[in-house]
Amino acid sequence: MEHIFLALRSPGPEFFQLGPFSLRWYGLLIAISVLLGLNLSGELALKKGLKKSLISDLLPILVLASVIGARIYYVAFEWRNYTGKNFWSSIYFLNLNIPIPSAIEIWGGGIAIHGALIMGTLSIVFFCRWRKEPFWDVIDVLVPSVALGQAIGRWGNFFNNEAFGIPTNLPWKLFIPFRFRPEIFSSQDYFHPTFLYESVWNIFVFGILIFLFKKANKRKLKLPSGSLSCLYLITYSLGRFWIEALRTDPLCLGGVPPFCEGGLRIAQLISLFLISAGLLGIWRIYISKKALPDPSLINERNQ
Repeated sequence: MEHIFLALRSPGPEFFQLGPFSLRWYGLLIAISVLLGLNLSGELALKKGLKKSLISDLLPILVLASVIGARIYYVAFEWRNYTGKNFWSSIYFLNLNIPIPSAIEIWGGGIAIHGALIMGTLSIVFFCRWRKEPFWDVIDVLVPSVALGQAIGRWGNFFNNEAFGIPTNLPWKLFIPFRFRPEIFSSQDYFHPTFLYESVWNIFVFGILIFLFKKANKRKLKLPSGSLSCLYLITYSLGRFWIEALRTDPLCLGGVPPFCEGGLRIAQLISLFLISAGLLGIWRIYISKKALPDPSLINERNQ
């Protein structure tokens, strides 16, 4: 007899519905993540010697840029699903079906965290340049909230029956309804709950970052500007690299899901780059004893 320790099954994507209005779990979880992140990063900013209001000023720009970046990144690597007969979609408004490009139909699903990190970082660069704030100090007080937000947000994948892994017979598993399964796995019922793996991993990353921040705040540990951000890049990417290998819906370069045969899993490639960047930053800070260059000041220094 098969021993089952944990069998997960999504109750559906909607938290509740009232007439034509519905609130989805994914949107609710993102809202919770943003609110928690605002409060946490604001408190860390005060301890870092920054103004707490700085985070509330930055947050709208950061969230908007991250969402746009996450969508652009996803569509760029899944362009085959947004061309030809799939190019157009529509929205129903005031008894009218209004045609829109399907690429902007973000509520239909399809975002990527690496796109959010790229565009979000760029928005922080411009914000710090505008406000004359130290880029790495700002990033350092944000990354714990990013890790926590990722841990919470991954549960949105659970409710949407997406971002799951390959079939498994382990005592912990995730039931996926037939209509959400890749055709190659249509006869399988249970899959790796990769959303859970990444959520737990991000809680672990969050715990490390907060622990080190508190130690540094008490003068028990030296954390130069940017070191916490480099550590986030390394730890998060290590987890993402191995979890991505289990997923059936990877973004592929030169291949197609679920295995990207003949190509590369983009998230794994980006993870290796981020691990290398983080290690290089740690080496510069602690071995070479040099401060990380502030990208928000580069042009000013060249003038």
